[in-house]
Amino acid sequence: MKYVTFALLGAVALTGCESKPAADTKVNKPVLQSSAVAKKDAHGHDHDHGVGPHQGTIFDLGKYHAEFTVDHKTKTVTVYILGDDMDTPVPVKTDKLEVTIKNPAFTVELKASPDKNDKEGKCSRYVATHDNFGKEQEFEGTVAGVIEGKPSSGKFKEEDDHDHKKPEKK
Repeated sequence: MKYVTFALLGAVALTGCESKPAADTKVNKPVLQSSAVAKKDAHGHDHDHGVGPHQGTIFDLGKYHAEFTVDHKTKTVTVYILGDDMDTPVPVKTDKLEVTIKNPAFTVELKASPDKNDKEGKCSRYVATHDNFGKEQEFEGTVAGVIEGKPSSGKFKEEDDHDHKKPEKK
């Protein structure tokens, strides 16, 4: 008898005590979101960075957005520091940044290149020249440096399929 009792108790424990809703009770099902919409970036935004104001690739760089651009004719790369609107230049305090490209693998130092809107001691534009930037290709890599006293880095990847139009503001 003990074995039968234990067997019954075990069967109840395995199936659990589950109450089923009445036939006329509505059950709220969770709303599923597309991963493209639900995925948020490092800033908590659920947006596609798209193309920047200088027709470059926007990416997260620490607490800022940044834009990676290449001029193949002059073999020059420029990284712009941008605000949350991904349009407004944001001058930051750092003398240099580094860009590391995956293929072909190389690293160059980006130096501050202030424009008329930058404040003394701060800059929103960083520039470097290297022969490898003369090659027509989609670059992928990392930008890193100490911005406003905090180590910051961000990964970017140029996409061949973007149509070189700025994303619409929502």
